[in-house]
Amino acid sequence: MAPAAPRLVLGLLVLSLCCEACKKVIFHVPSELEADTLVGRVDLKECLQSAEIISSSDGNFRILEDGSVYTTSAVSLSAEKTTFTILLKDIQEHVQKKIYVSLVEEEKRTQTQKTRHARDTVLKRTKRRWGPIPSVMIENSLGPFPLQIQQVQSDTAQNYTIYYSASGPGIDQDPKGLFYIERETGNIFATRAVDREQYPSFQIICFATTPDGYSPEVPLVHTIRIEDDNDNAPYFTQDFFEFSVPENSKPGVLVGKMIAEDRDEPFTLHTKLKYRIVSQDPSLPPAFSLHGDTGVITVSSPQLDREMVPRYNLLVEVRDMAGQPFGLCSTGTAVILIEDTNDNAPSFKQTQYETRVEENRVNVEILRLSVIDLDEPGSPGSGAVYEIIRGNDDRSFEITTDKNTNEGILCVVKGLDYESAKQRILVIAVNNEAPYMLAPHSQQLSQSTSSVTVHILDVDEGPVFKPCHLRIDVKECEEIGTIIGRYLAEDPETGNSEGICYRIPPGQCNWISIDEKSGEVRTVKVLDRDVGEMRRGQCNITVLAIDRNGKTGTGTIQVVIQPGNKNYPRIAKTDYIMCRDRKPICLTAEDGDESPYSTPFVYRITDRSLASLWKITQHNDNSVYLSPKGDIPFGIYNIPVSVIDNGGKAGENHITVNFCDCVTPTECGMIRAGPAGNVTLGVWAILAMILGSLLLLLILITICGCCGSGVMHRHVTDDCANHNLIISNTEAPGEEVMDHNIIPLQNTSDQGGYGIKTGDQQTFEMVKGRGQTLESVKGGGHQTLGSVKEGGGQAVMDTCRYSYSEWHNFTHPRLGEESIRGHTLIKN
Repeated sequence: MAPAAPRLVLGLLVLSLCCEACKKVIFHVPSELEADTLVGRVDLKECLQSAEIISSSDGNFRILEDGSVYTTSAVSLSAEKTTFTILLKDIQEHVQKKIYVSLVEEEKRTQTQKTRHARDTVLKRTKRRWGPIPSVMIENSLGPFPLQIQQVQSDTAQNYTIYYSASGPGIDQDPKGLFYIERETGNIFATRAVDREQYPSFQIICFATTPDGYSPEVPLVHTIRIEDDNDNAPYFTQDFFEFSVPENSKPGVLVGKMIAEDRDEPFTLHTKLKYRIVSQDPSLPPAFSLHGDTGVITVSSPQLDREMVPRYNLLVEVRDMAGQPFGLCSTGTAVILIEDTNDNAPSFKQTQYETRVEENRVNVEILRLSVIDLDEPGSPGSGAVYEIIRGNDDRSFEITTDKNTNEGILCVVKGLDYESAKQRILVIAVNNEAPYMLAPHSQQLSQSTSSVTVHILDVDEGPVFKPCHLRIDVKECEEIGTIIGRYLAEDPETGNSEGICYRIPPGQCNWISIDEKSGEVRTVKVLDRDVGEMRRGQCNITVLAIDRNGKTGTGTIQVVIQPGNKNYPRIAKTDYIMCRDRKPICLTAEDGDESPYSTPFVYRITDRSLASLWKITQHNDNSVYLSPKGDIPFGIYNIPVSVIDNGGKAGENHITVNFCDCVTPTECGMIRAGPAGNVTLGVWAILAMILGSLLLLLILITICGCCGSGVMHRHVTDDCANHNLIISNTEAPGEEVMDHNIIPLQNTSDQGGYGIKTGDQQTFEMVKGRGQTLESVKGGGHQTLGSVKEGGGQAVMDTCRYSYSEWHNFTHPRLGEESIRGHTLIKN
């Protein structure tokens, strides 16, 4: 580590020795400078050829690589002179140079400088040479090189020594060295030829400076335009163009467009192209024309026939310079395919055919028919479509097209009967998949037809069921062994059913059988749609018919089980509670049968005595309303209701209704069935009566004890007048009493009661018997419960006038409302 220290000190010493002032530059500028303003230009290479770091000691200024000094922000020269340092560093060589820059206000110059500035100002008003028009250089110029193309000069060169320089593409940027500018004269030279297609123009920046670094002119952006030379021949964008056009197209129909391009300068004669057809293969007759300016190919002949010429090749030339002979040219190929149209109708090779087929054969090919069509094979214009137009009324035959050979395939799809017809004659027509188009050279043709004679060969065949498919409808719940139908087969040779046996193969419906000799169809089980495989409601049975020779025939029986009336309707809910509001009860019946053996239902009360108390009102097809006809006593009613379905089957139902003295059904106890028309109290009602009786008995004993002492006195003072209530039976509110000494009376029943103002004292009396009253009379400061006799008299206490039932009715008006209906409260 010790030897490294001397080397570090030596390096610093060398760097400090090399860091010396290179030169001083003075720029005369206005006192106010805006941001990004060019102050001047300093020749950095005079001080240091390879400066890796260029920096300014003042952040208000920035230095470019070409030595241009710009302001980074607005600068105001506060003193007469502003200075800063440009620092240049070469790190590899350990060299550092400084350039001192001074900014001096223009107003502080010497008189000579002011005079020079005045002349400069006059010259700047008539600038002519510092802004020349853009230079032009011919593409691919032959020289000689260097070739002068322009000169730039500053008008201040008349008074100062001006040095010129430039930078930009072609000078110090790619392509480097293509142009240069003479330092003393401002002449711009080109050093070699230029390709316009590669470099259409150049923009260079020219500078004019004095030896001391002052820039009397702003940098000039000068454009050098490369003038095009016709050095590129036009070319087609594709190696060959392929188009298609339908045959028999009319003249003028667009075929396609050939496209060519030219790399020379657009919108000049060098890129103005002309097209022409050089040759056509086949050459005759000329079928197409070409638009010279656009390259569009159109049909020129109406005789395009694909069957004659399916393809044309055109050799097309494109030439620039508007087609002038001295223009550059190239050729391209256009391939035009003629599309097929259905202008040729198909025709049969033969007009008559004969073939044979055995009777009862099905899905067998019996003949192939061929046609001739000149249209393109495999196209819709040549695809044959065959049709049997006569002799196939029973649709026993079918004809299709073989897509590979275009032949018609005639097949038998239904068995033929030799006994019915020994031969069949068919007429078959043929068309194309595409509609026929009449071409100019074509003739109108009629539809091509061919006749086919089919000979039917006789064979020994098995019995045949007539009909081949038999449907038997049977009602549900039929008894075992019921004959539900008969299914017979015939020998087609003899036309009768003798000697034919019938059999049902195993594995089919096990609830149907057929008699082996007679063909009678019977039930083996009771038919029920709710059991096993009968739930589907039907069964298809294949039946075999076997003749004496062992020939067999098959037929199908479809047994359909029709719904029966096996269920009676019943009411789902039978227990109900009806309160005082007598809201009707909705009865709804259900029936497991299907229509027409279900709804609508008919409801009827079967008990005459209950029918006089209750009525039924229709709601919908399966529901009714049950309600009392009038006032009936509370109690439990067991009502028999008969429900009859649409098939006449009746179901008996018993509806239990608890007609209860309640507001809501929850107030009543559990329903207990009893004799129809009898009233039975619930458990809670009986318990309430027992508790009420015990309470009344206690009150009666207390009152009887008080009556033994003579006259019962009750003094009502003013203090307690408002804290006592008198039970009364009233239906009206009475008169409004404002005196606070009156004891308020509360309505406690539906029978009515009245409160009477008496002043300071009140007397109450309850008299048993007809015309009983509870009377209040004004007394002398006490109350007496007694009887008042007509014409006056005195009150007499009778301790034996009150029974248990009277006090029970007086205190419990709901339980005894009939017994106290005549009680009133009258005013004395």
